[in-house]
Amino acid sequence: MSQVMTEKDQFIDGWSREYATTLKLLRAFPAKGKEDFRPAEKSRTARELAWIFMMEEKVVESLTTGELTFTEPPAAPAVSVGEIISMFEKSHQEVLAKVRAMPLERLYQTAKFPVGPQKMADVRIGQIFWMMLMDSIHHRGQWSVYLRMVGAKVPSIYGPTADEVWM
Repeated sequence: MSQVMTEKDQFIDGWSREYATTLKLLRAFPAKGKEDFRPAEKSRTARELAWIFMMEEKVVESLTTGELTFTEPPAAPAVSVGEIISMFEKSHQEVLAKVRAMPLERLYQTAKFPVGPQKMADVRIGQIFWMMLMDSIHHRGQWSVYLRMVGAKVPSIYGPTADEVWM
């Protein structure tokens, strides 16, 4: 008989799978010279968009043991996207270890979290973890558009792409 996975196990499993896909897409970005690309005036630069993946990891990390404090997030450092990817890889391993070490009960506690414009509410920490994962998937979709617009190849996400044909 198989063992039932806890929500923590399910999150770690899904987060690990999606992280691998996100990393693959991040690595598809040109090595240098396109960090300041932005598809529209209101859009983030590629560097700023890559930095969001780090910031979402930091939300998860802060909630493994403490409270989330809402301040202006740090601006993306003036480094290459490749350097941000390296930071993201290191951070992910550290945060993953903290999530693994976190007691399951932590997911059922609540934290203040934005739920609308100028509105905070108590939200279950497990739900915030899942929201961070879904938001990173959303930003990965944006990233795939940036890849196409800078002439890079878009790797498979959940299936084939024009650049990574499966059949």
